[in-house]
Amino acid sequence: MVLEQAHWTRQAGWSGIGDKNLLDSAALVLVFGNREELANADRFNEIRAAYPNARVISCSTSGEILGANVWDNSITSTAIVFDNTPLTVATLNIAEHPSSYDAGQTLVGRLLRDDLLHVFVISDGQKVNGSDLVRGMTALLPPNVSVTGGLAGDGTQFQKTLVGMDQSPTEGNIVAVGFYGTRLKVGYGSMGGWDSFGPDRVITRAEGNVLYELDGQSALSLYKKYLGDLAAELPGSALLFPLSIRFGEGDTSVVRTILSIDEESESMTFAGDMPVGAYARLMKANFDRLIDGASIAANESQETIGSTTSPDMAILISCVGRKVVLGQRTEEEVESVCEVLGDGTVVTGFYSYGEISPFSASTKCELHNQTMTITTFSEK
Repeated sequence: MVLEQAHWTRQAGWSGIGDKNLLDSAALVLVFGNREELANADRFNEIRAAYPNARVISCSTSGEILGANVWDNSITSTAIVFDNTPLTVATLNIAEHPSSYDAGQTLVGRLLRDDLLHVFVISDGQKVNGSDLVRGMTALLPPNVSVTGGLAGDGTQFQKTLVGMDQSPTEGNIVAVGFYGTRLKVGYGSMGGWDSFGPDRVITRAEGNVLYELDGQSALSLYKKYLGDLAAELPGSALLFPLSIRFGEGDTSVVRTILSIDEESESMTFAGDMPVGAYARLMKANFDRLIDGASIAANESQETIGSTTSPDMAILISCVGRKVVLGQRTEEEVESVCEVLGDGTVVTGFYSYGEISPFSASTKCELHNQTMTITTFSEK
């Protein structure tokens, strides 16, 4: 595997394109960037001109990861030449499907082959129910095929997100990449680091990913109580207090964060399902545990890939909520991952509205919020 990374800023333009002369040989280019900048068709045209034979996958972000650095208002690209790994790309728009579950099944149906190894998926972060998307995908996949990826971001604006495949990114799109063969090894890990507090509360009224009541009371009112003066900054300030969701006794909890609120109905829309009868508990940040969680996720990705050497590439997808909480310490979580993976690993990624990964090699894929999720690739 050979990789070439480039970086665009409004002040400096592109740097790095062509450094390794991958212009004609790159099979896949991953592009992550600020929504307003990505919406300019000139950026896609410049990447297409640089890598005319590659499939170009792009999405808007809440921050870009390049190496050990975190950027805002920029665009990153990672061009990849595989040694012996075929790939197929499928895309659709959620508006053309009755549900996110159906969209997930349709995508996987376009990728299924006997030698399918892994699926990496990038989805619109506002119009898609991430939980249903993952369930639809995994319902058709054999147990030995893993799924990772994430939901596009839009800073802390929560207005709209963009995803594209071989064209300028637009709203509502979902793109999935299928990797095939036996040469590629894929690892993954996901970890949070938030502390739960307060009592378990039962979700007593919800529809899909829209939450109305906890313990028979307005969930939005409860959030406003804990946020205090920060309630005026909803939905962005809700990133400080995500919900831990547990479906039953002994189940592993997943974290859910808010995408939007509706004052009239007193409801909150989350990135994933809020099932009636599940237990919900408020969470708050623990700075050191957030950073340690990123390091643990990196170690898990090393374990699942089954190698002690540095992987060729790592895609880091971390939640915008972590970035908001960590503030100036945000780069510390990325640096902790790079320390685990080693200098030989090319690192890319972005801050998201939702992360897609199994907890570990022995568990099913889930949509997560407020986690650091890492996918590692190696053809060594």
